[in-house]
Amino acid sequence: MGEVLADQTAPVGRRVALKLIRRGVYDQSVLYRFQSEQQSLAIMEHPAIAKVFDAGTTSEGQPYFAMEYVEGSPITIYCDQKRLSVQERLELFVRVCEGVQHAHQKAILHRDLKPANILVVEQDGKPMPRIIDFGLAKATAPATELGEFFTQAGGFLGTPGYMSPEQTDPGILDVDTRTDVYSLGIVLYELLTGVLPSSVSWKKLRLDEVLRKLRDEDPPRPSTKVTADRETAAARALARRTVPTQLAGLLRGDLDWITLRAVEKERERRYATPSELAADITRYLQSRPVAARPASVAYRVRKFVRRHRTVVALATLVGAASVTGIIGTLLRARTARVQHDFAFRQLSRAEAINDLNSFLLSDAAPSGRPFTVNDLLERAEHVVEHQRGNSVTRVELLMSIGRQYTVQDEYAKARRLLEEAHTLSRSLAEGSTRARESCALAQTLSRGDDLPRGEALYSGPEKSPYGKLGAMISL
Repeated sequence: MGEVLADQTAPVGRRVALKLIRRGVYDQSVLYRFQSEQQSLAIMEHPAIAKVFDAGTTSEGQPYFAMEYVEGSPITIYCDQKRLSVQERLELFVRVCEGVQHAHQKAILHRDLKPANILVVEQDGKPMPRIIDFGLAKATAPATELGEFFTQAGGFLGTPGYMSPEQTDPGILDVDTRTDVYSLGIVLYELLTGVLPSSVSWKKLRLDEVLRKLRDEDPPRPSTKVTADRETAAARALARRTVPTQLAGLLRGDLDWITLRAVEKERERRYATPSELAADITRYLQSRPVAARPASVAYRVRKFVRRHRTVVALATLVGAASVTGIIGTLLRARTARVQHDFAFRQLSRAEAINDLNSFLLSDAAPSGRPFTVNDLLERAEHVVEHQRGNSVTRVELLMSIGRQYTVQDEYAKARRLLEEAHTLSRSLAEGSTRARESCALAQTLSRGDDLPRGEALYSGPEKSPYGKLGAMISL
C-alpha cells in the first residue's frame, strides 16, 4: 500500500489520507485485501475509528480510497510524550477497546492492532484514539458481495510481537475476535511497562523460532517486567509520573491479572471480547473487584509440565517409586507389630523424599531458562546438607541423589555423597539399608576409577541382599 496526504475539493474541501496500491506490485489477492478494507471502513461509524470518505480508481485503473487524515502520534509515543499516568493511559485504552468492539459488531476483525495503527489526537484538550489501517481485516461473516475475503493458506498476516499465536498456526482456520483481544493485551502491556513482553529482536530470529516463541513462551508479569532493566526503569516510570517501585506496586495484582488474561496463549482463557477487557479495566479504575484472577494451581501445573518435560519425568519416576513404597509398606504394616514399626520408618523416609521433590518442583518456577537434571540434583544436595532428622532418612536421601549422579555419569559427585552415606550407615542397626548402600557405592566405584574397592564391597560381609549374582547384575 502507498499512502499520501491529499486535498479533496468536492463535494467538500478537506485534507484526506489517500491510500492506494502501488503500481506493479498488486495481484488478485492484494486487490481482495484492498477491497475488503474499503468495505470494512465504509460500514463502521465510531469516533475511535478513522472514517472513509470516498473510494474508486484513478484514470489509470489504480484502486484508491480517501480516508480521514489523522494527524496524531502512535498511542505509546503520545502517552510517553505527555507523561500520562497509569490511570490516564487506562482510560484512553478503554476508548480503543470500544472502537475495536464496534468493528467486531460489524463482523470485522482488524488482525494488525499495534501502536502504529492506534493514533491519538486531541479534541478540546482531551486525547482521543483513532484506529487506522484495516488493510488486514477479515470479515467474520461467511460471504459478501465481493466473495470470500482473502486468506493465505499456510501463512499468516500480522506483526510479530503483536499478533496472536493462532494467527501463526495454519491449522487454525477460525481466527475470531479473541485474536484482536490478544493484540490489545500486548498494546496494554506496552502502555503499562514501556516494553513488549518479549525483549527478543524478532528480525534476528528464524521464522520457525518466531512462531515457537509466539506459541509457547508465556510473558512475565508486568509488575516484574517494569523493573527488570534497572538502566531504563527510572525513565519508564518517569514517563508515567512515578518511580520504579511505585509503578511496580501499581501494576502488581489486578493489572497483572488483567493484562496476562488478555495475552493468554490459549484463546479459551482470554477475554472473549474487547468489551469484556474494557469492563474489567473499568472495574479496576472504580476500585471494584476484577473478573481476572490468577490461573488455578492445576493450570499452572499443566503449563509447568509442558515447559519442563524432562525434569517432571524424573520427578514423576522418583515420586511414583516413593508412593509405591509407601503403599506396599503400609499394607505389610497391618500384619504385625514388627511390620508396623518397619512401615513407620519407611513412611518417614518417603515423606522426606516427597518433601524434597515438592521443594524442587515448587522452586522450579519459570525463570527464563529450563532447569536441567543436574540443577535439581545440586538443589537436592543443598537441601540434604541442612536436613535434620534420623540418620536412616539422611542415608536414604544421600543414596537417592548419589544414584542419580551415577546415571548422569557424574561419578565424582556420586562418590562423594555415597561415601558420606556409607560412613553414616556403619552406625545403623538396619542391615538392609547398610547392604543397599554398600551396593550403591560399589556400583559407582566400579564404574569410576576404583574397581578393586568396588569388588571388595560386593564380596564383603555386608553384600547385596540378593547375593553375589544379584550384585553382579546390579553392576
